[in-house]
Amino acid sequence: MTSLPVGQPTHPRVPLSGYTTLRLGGPAAAFVTATTAAEAVDAVRGADAAGTPLLVLGGGSNLVIGDPGFDGTVVHVAHRGTKIDTAGPGRVRLTVEAGEDWDHVVAGAVEAGLGGLECLSGIPGLVGATPVQNVGAYGVEISQVLTCVDLLDRATGEVRTLAVEELGLGYRTSVLKGTDRAVVLRATFTLSDDGLSMPIRYTELARALGVRQDERVPVAAAREAVLGLRRGKGMVLDPTDHDTWSAGSFFTNPIVPDADADEVLARITARVGPDVPVPRYPANPGASKLSAAWLIERAGFTKGYSRPPGRAALSGKHTLALTNRGGATTADLLTLAGTIRDGVHSTFGVTLHPEPVLVNCSLADHPE
Repeated sequence: MTSLPVGQPTHPRVPLSGYTTLRLGGPAAAFVTATTAAEAVDAVRGADAAGTPLLVLGGGSNLVIGDPGFDGTVVHVAHRGTKIDTAGPGRVRLTVEAGEDWDHVVAGAVEAGLGGLECLSGIPGLVGATPVQNVGAYGVEISQVLTCVDLLDRATGEVRTLAVEELGLGYRTSVLKGTDRAVVLRATFTLSDDGLSMPIRYTELARALGVRQDERVPVAAAREAVLGLRRGKGMVLDPTDHDTWSAGSFFTNPIVPDADADEVLARITARVGPDVPVPRYPANPGASKLSAAWLIERAGFTKGYSRPPGRAALSGKHTLALTNRGGATTADLLTLAGTIRDGVHSTFGVTLHPEPVLVNCSLADHPE
């Protein structure tokens, strides 16, 4: 990825494609790299004081940036550091700066015998994005281990600490998602120090580990199994593998209120046949979660599906990942996403919603 000199306040017309895992996005009008939390605070306060549009950029793994780029200041969060404190018998608190690579943090926790993060192995991006998205995988979400975050409140210009209960964490969301009112500076997690994982609740992971659900296993074993599963789906970054040139899962799994579930499931069953089981999982109280990948495949969009000219396509390993096969534009990707969204809706009457943050672009601009 592009490396900019430290100490220069801004750099004009930096291509943002070099800062996203999709390798897409036009240039920024101005770009600054913040190597300390203080630099990040100063850069954001400066842009706000000048009334300049601002984009805070981390690892770019959950971001789709429009082809025109961003007509404002991009602050690239690059401050790093970790600290461990005791938190009572069998527990520690791990405080991590927002610019740390998430998987490096997970690997370090596993090496230290700390349990809680291992099922979140292999997820690209930086620490600062994890509470915003309430990142989750293989039966574990950030909300289960997060204690608090330090953030810059852009409305007041103050640095504040918010407890996990104040963040409104839900399925792939928080009070911080979809808003630019705050910038995460660091996050604190509470972990176990017994060398064992969180209870293994995800069926596919339990099967890979050869254990029953709700068992705990050595953290290193859990991490190894998760990485293996993710690699098989093209979900571990590899610059030589176009299946990983993605933003991860492009669509969230749809949440259906229990009051509507029977009608929705009946509509799906009518299309796939009564002998085909429809995946359904508990979600929020009074709601069920369906599998977006399953719906996409049953709507006729198989792995590797693309539309001409084929520069954007579903991953050859997993139908939830939309990928840049080389030479794609953001418009190409969003046209493909719109085709899939509309195809699932016309087939099953279920609407899929994008998981990545869309900057200066919109899925609504690309109907079928």
